Amino acid sequence: MEDYKKEFIEFMVESDVLKFGEFTLKSGRKSPFFMNAGAYVSGSQLMRLGEYYAKAIHEHYGDDFDVLFGPAYKGIPLSVATTIAFSKLYGKEIRYCSNRKEIKDHGDTGILLGSKIKDGDKVVIIEDVTTSGKSIAETFPIIQAQGDVQIIGLMVSLNRMERGLSSNASALDEIRETYGFEANAIVTMDEVVECLYHKECLGRVLIDDRIKKAIDAYYEEYGVK
Repeated sequence: MEDYKKEFIEFMVESDVLKFGEFTLKSGRKSPFFMNAGAYVSGSQLMRLGEYYAKAIHEHYGDDFDVLFGPAYKGIPLSVATTIAFSKLYGKEIRYCSNRKEIKDHGDTGILLGSKIKDGDKVVIIEDVTTSGKSIAETFPIIQAQGDVQIIGLMVSLNRMERGLSSNASALDEIRETYGFEANAIVTMDEVVECLYHKECLGRVLIDDRIKKAIDAYYEEYGVK
């Protein structure tokens, strides 16, 4: 496992973003782990988060793209922080763009916030986590409507590695099959377990035998086969 992935897992724990216990998800599933990207709130956290995203995007997609698109609302700070980090780490100026929930009809009009997307642009989409693919279904037509645009891929922070609500494929696999572009994550839950099981993180063991048993049972029921 790459060093930045181990650092990112510890960073999620340190930021109180990744938790273990008993949680009820929006889907109604009872999960032994939960990720809340809304807990990244400080300047130093957003700076580090942008750097981890930038490293993962560079690893999977290189730097031959023009725009980083972050769907409203959580994708807005993600896209801003990551374009800053990309410039710092790789010396490549990437433009950021997001959508508005409602079209603005005065001043800076339109549905887009930040850079406009134009013919010939190559776009990477950035999100916190994707469990159902619903946000991509909303985002894809917005980007396509801007002209002759190529979507290179999607990057999320965590691949939960579980089946979607309507098929036996994971949300990321469904996106690949439906839209024809790559979908990747900074880390997977397999990597999280590998990094934390029976190992101290910030002075404590987060995944002990009890939590590991609960995770295994969860994936036995909901995991991608």
